[in-house]
Amino acid sequence: MQRRLANVNIWTVAAIAIIAALFLPNLTIVTGLFTPSNDNWAHMKEFVLWSFVTNSLILVVATAASTILIGLSLAWLIAQYQFPFRRFLKWALILPLSIPPFIGAYTYHGIVNYTGVIQTTLRERFGMELNPAHFDIMNLPGAIFIYTVFLYPYVYTITQVFLSQQSASLIESTRLLGKGPWRTFFQVVVPISRISIIAGASLVILEVLNDYGVVKYYGIQTFTTAIFQSWFGLGDIETSIKLAASLMGFVIVILLIEKILRGRRQYSYSSTKVRPLPLIKLTGWKAFAAAGYGFSILALGFFIPVIQLIDWTVLTFGTIPLDEFMSYIRNSVFVAGFSAAAIIVFALIVGNFARLVQGKLAKMLPKLTVLGYSIPGAVIAVAVVTAFVALDEFLAPLYQLAGLNTTLVLSVSIILLITAYIIRFFAIGYSSIETGYDKIGTDFQDASRLLGAGLTRTFFKVDMPMMKGAIVSGFILVFIDVLKEIPLTLILRPFNFDTLSTKAFQYASDEKIMEASQASLLIVGISALAIIVFYKFLEKELD
Repeated sequence: MQRRLANVNIWTVAAIAIIAALFLPNLTIVTGLFTPSNDNWAHMKEFVLWSFVTNSLILVVATAASTILIGLSLAWLIAQYQFPFRRFLKWALILPLSIPPFIGAYTYHGIVNYTGVIQTTLRERFGMELNPAHFDIMNLPGAIFIYTVFLYPYVYTITQVFLSQQSASLIESTRLLGKGPWRTFFQVVVPISRISIIAGASLVILEVLNDYGVVKYYGIQTFTTAIFQSWFGLGDIETSIKLAASLMGFVIVILLIEKILRGRRQYSYSSTKVRPLPLIKLTGWKAFAAAGYGFSILALGFFIPVIQLIDWTVLTFGTIPLDEFMSYIRNSVFVAGFSAAAIIVFALIVGNFARLVQGKLAKMLPKLTVLGYSIPGAVIAVAVVTAFVALDEFLAPLYQLAGLNTTLVLSVSIILLITAYIIRFFAIGYSSIETGYDKIGTDFQDASRLLGAGLTRTFFKVDMPMMKGAIVSGFILVFIDVLKEIPLTLILRPFNFDTLSTKAFQYASDEKIMEASQASLLIVGISALAIIVFYKFLEKELD
């Protein structure tokens, strides 16, 4: 009994320490609200703060609406109808997630600008001289288009999985009542899919608020760009903290609205005999229109930008020294791999703690760790820097004893960046691990303990082999997100430390968009491959 209690205590102490380390740095942002205001903050609050709010709100609302329209329509098309290339489109429509929006932003700008393929073709082959202003996408509508075509898979994936597993009796009942396909869609499909639609749209909104690359490249003033400007342009960390606190408040309001929209209305099966939706075969022009719609969206979100990136890569191949390019790959793989591995290890500890320890507190504490994903990267960067600077000041006497001439050690190291990654993306890894724990249950663990094995031995000998699928899928998802991440890396990377994403962003910002294609194409290729592997794994699990 004492041995088992000791094992529980070890898991409890480790889990609580991880939860505190992931949650407490974000509290430093809250304290910024109570610090005295300086001239920069007073100027921003009086003259430009409202423009940050307005632009952010327009981007959020318009992108959410457009991604819901596209994602839901595609999900219903795939879940309900049979048409040519449906099986291919079912998984291929997720591929736009492999392209970070900032890569899509500069790629589309290169395609439609004066020297781009569209205007060049119209001038040289058709003799058409058009006003270049008509092709300008470096504005709010252009940013909304970019976010929509690369983020709609969040709504599509969640809603499509839900609709594919929905009971056929619900839809068949509406047809027996004489309702046509349009009335069935709006009066039945949309209401029963509300929770999945809102879940997907919420992820889209959080991605838009977190993004820095698109709005910076297109010159749109938002909270994220303002945080960068006040920090790096003005050297004013106090104003950055206040802007970060304002953005955090903005996010909290959005999450509350999401909670209200979800409401308490639920749709559950009235029978245990649940049949999936039978596919309706489309013929003629309807089949052509369905396939054409799917391929049009896929072309905008994947094929067109990838073809352009390949073309630019061929034209500029060799312009970046190989050893320099390899250093970007090594840095990217290192931080993404190490962060993903650390997140999975921490998630296994926290998830096992939630499973072993009974009580509401043990169930509630792990939920604090997932808040990081709802907080934009720029806010987390400010929080982590503030916390690490305070930690360095606390450890300053030890640094002096060690013979160091500086008090800034941890706050300028790679540890700072990896810590921020862990806080930001822990929710992704934890969700996968939590699902894995729920799937294996506790029966095998109980049997192992009855045979005399302790909790720790049971974890490594019984739980871990059964958790391989959850561990691999969680690692892949975190690896992809870290590989594509921009705001955290730009702010927190050590001196002369570049990754594929930061270098691509720097080249694009310097108007060297062709040179940016090489790093971008590698990011897209790795991410696309990982997404395909993950989706096939998910599809197998659902079947």
